[in-house]
Amino acid sequence: MDDIQLILASASPRRRELLEQLGVDYLCDPAAIDESAVAGEKPEDYVRRMAREKAAAVAARHPSSRWVLAADTTVVLGDDVLGKPRDHFDGLGMLARLSGRSHSVLTAICLHGAGEAQGELVETRVEFVPLSREVCEAYLATDEPWDKAGCYAIQGLGGAFVRSIQGSYSNVVGLPLSETWQLLRAAGITTALEQAGE
Repeated sequence: MDDIQLILASASPRRRELLEQLGVDYLCDPAAIDESAVAGEKPEDYVRRMAREKAAAVAARHPSSRWVLAADTTVVLGDDVLGKPRDHFDGLGMLARLSGRSHSVLTAICLHGAGEAQGELVETRVEFVPLSREVCEAYLATDEPWDKAGCYAIQGLGGAFVRSIQGSYSNVVGLPLSETWQLLRAAGITTALEQAGE
């Protein structure tokens, strides 16, 4: 365990899968923090703060020689942040609002180590096709949307709703791979790409 340089401060299976795509050895230690927004806080400031606080909380539990990677993703429609649906009615409302419209997916990533933190904010624009009430009800009858910001999973059945995407696909899933790889590489954390070049 001592040779593992990276700790992922997340319980998200999507983030674990994406990090594994990079071929990084890591431990998983989810952060448990208050994720309440501050009054008047802009969505981009909120996700940046969440990523920083998650990274700092987990870093405090581990030796300073290790790096901690944290991320936070949110869906933004106009000025509104769409988090995870609270119940069926909330989920139905989210899908109805996203129907036939474009929205932004924001992910902030933070790499914390040696008392310092480096971060990136990535935005992707996603456009939905129009969704009927019947389609929304059918989707909510599955297990897929309930732990997802914006009430959908682009990598699953919810991908059928996406007419177009501008920007990083992996960002919408929950961890922008290009920006994550660049942060890891700058910190000297070995990925499969560096191993292949040795």
